[in-house]
Amino acid sequence: MEVLPLVALVAGSAAVAGLARRTPVPAPLLLVAVGLVAAYLPGVPSYALDPHVVLPLLLPPLLYTAAVDSSYLDLRANVRPVALLSVGYVLFATLAVGYVTYLVVPGLSLTVALVLGAVIAPPDAVAATAIARRLGLPPRITTILQGESLVNDATAITAYKVALAAVVGEGAGWAGGVVEFLLASVGGVGVGLVLMVPIHHLRTRLREPLLQNTLSLLIPFVAYAVAERLHASGVLAVVVVALYLGHRSWQVDFATRLQEAAVWKMIAFLLESVVFALIGLQLPVVLRGLDEYEGAAAAWYAVAVFLAVVVARYVWVFPATFVPRWLSARIREREPDTTWKSPVIVGWAGMRGVVSLAIAFSVPMDVPHRNLILLLTFTTVIGTLVVQGLTLPPLIRLLRLPPRDTRAETLAEAQAQSEASRAAEERLAELLEDPANALPPPLADRLRGVLERRRNAVWERLGEANPVTGESADDVYRRLAREMIEAEREVFVALRDARRIDDEMLRVLLRRLDLEEAAAYREETA
Repeated sequence: MEVLPLVALVAGSAAVAGLARRTPVPAPLLLVAVGLVAAYLPGVPSYALDPHVVLPLLLPPLLYTAAVDSSYLDLRANVRPVALLSVGYVLFATLAVGYVTYLVVPGLSLTVALVLGAVIAPPDAVAATAIARRLGLPPRITTILQGESLVNDATAITAYKVALAAVVGEGAGWAGGVVEFLLASVGGVGVGLVLMVPIHHLRTRLREPLLQNTLSLLIPFVAYAVAERLHASGVLAVVVVALYLGHRSWQVDFATRLQEAAVWKMIAFLLESVVFALIGLQLPVVLRGLDEYEGAAAAWYAVAVFLAVVVARYVWVFPATFVPRWLSARIREREPDTTWKSPVIVGWAGMRGVVSLAIAFSVPMDVPHRNLILLLTFTTVIGTLVVQGLTLPPLIRLLRLPPRDTRAETLAEAQAQSEASRAAEERLAELLEDPANALPPPLADRLRGVLERRRNAVWERLGEANPVTGESADDVYRRLAREMIEAEREVFVALRDARRIDDEMLRVLLRRLDLEEAAAYREETA
């Protein structure tokens, strides 16, 4: 692909995603819609998905950034529902959707139908994370959806390989398929376990943030490539490494964490935007060579497969939610608040995405009914994103799910900060007793004032709001601090322009202000 079309794709996707933030429409849906329209505009080049690009180059960083931001402890606490969805549901959907397609489409073999079932079985990691983040779902539901989307691609890709081998006559039967699935899964986890400790050790030993962040950018690609080289699951290898590094991120240098968070946030934004735009742009590619499936028959096949996908998810989700509770008193005690509303939301949040399309495009040209597989994959992806994506917010409002208890979260934060500040005060007292750490009283008081400020900041968020602006005392404090920083910044620039300081000194002074402002911004957006 030429450089200019690629730049236009990235820039246009980012612009649409930015525009979506000013509208009530979720960014994934707006990007898909714009992509569908842009695909037929004069002068827009063909952006055919290349599975050799999407799977090894786009999927690893998207999985990595989602897994790093996930909570290992929360995922471990919800390992049963996550495993039932990411493994059990994907395999069930492969069989159920494949069999329905086999019954509906005349002349379609069961093995080819199972290929389609595996292709559209996994809900998309990007779609699930983007929608859940936008809607502010309850924490446990968000954890389950994110956990499912991190692992289910590995299950689907392995199931696809097994079904495809059966189509081309290279399969070793169901027993061989099970063995291949287990080897890929265990191998992917094993590669991740082997890589995660030395990678983390290297990250903690590097002292240059630039080198540390370069390593951070390489990690998902290395983990994926090594696992795939060993015929294991690259998806699972990336997820295992990312979960470990995210859980241990506090051991990395603070400058690295600051830069890494900013870099990966930008990468995730750009990749997610491009991915959803690419989905819409695939329409002309998908419609090529579909003469035998045009008209009412093709529409009926698309509707039947979409309904099979939706129904199969509910057929699995409800028993997977309540049967373990009926069988185990321990589960009932651990999850007392589970109601019918949770599986309704989890069942309706199964949007498909670019991974399904990438797998569909990787189907060999000589596979029978390949064009139909592409068409039904595309219509299912669009259908789930549009129908489920647009109706999920009103469904959540209709069910009146309990919102996050922000007051309780703030109280927990305040208590944690109080304990940490107390420990820091004790440590400061010990250090000041050492003559080697002697400080003038004003400087020692400044250190104590910083601790007091941190301790009070969280409690102030619980106080009464300013009657004029509606801000808490802490909000007003941070706003005034930013105004002071901006005043200092203007003076520094004026001094540089007057040649009283040079540009190098200006950069040093501005960096100090930027770090202070960044710290205030992180507190404000936490």
